[in-house]
Amino acid sequence: MNKKIRTDAVDHLFGAVLELKDKEECYKFFEDLCTVNELLSLSQRFEVATMLRAHETYLKIAEETGASTATISRVNRSLNYGNDGYDMVLDRMENENTDKQA
Repeated sequence: MNKKIRTDAVDHLFGAVLELKDKEECYKFFEDLCTVNELLSLSQRFEVATMLRAHETYLKIAEETGASTATISRVNRSLNYGNDGYDMVLDRMENENTDKQA
């Protein structure tokens, strides 16, 4: 894990995120915290990660998300060599969806 981001300020931010109770609260908080472009960039990377895990091609991902191949490569590198954060969250989301269908 990157030690450069482990600061009191980042801890404070993450503590705030953990206080959010639902999507509506997330919209309110993140709209205040981020610019529209920052939020759209974050959501685009998450969609790219989702599609990479589904073994979609770079071409299809670029067409559907508008992400550059550089962004897709960066997300792919995180999926393959990162801290497994994407996988952790996407696995939980898949399990939640499976539980709701059962």
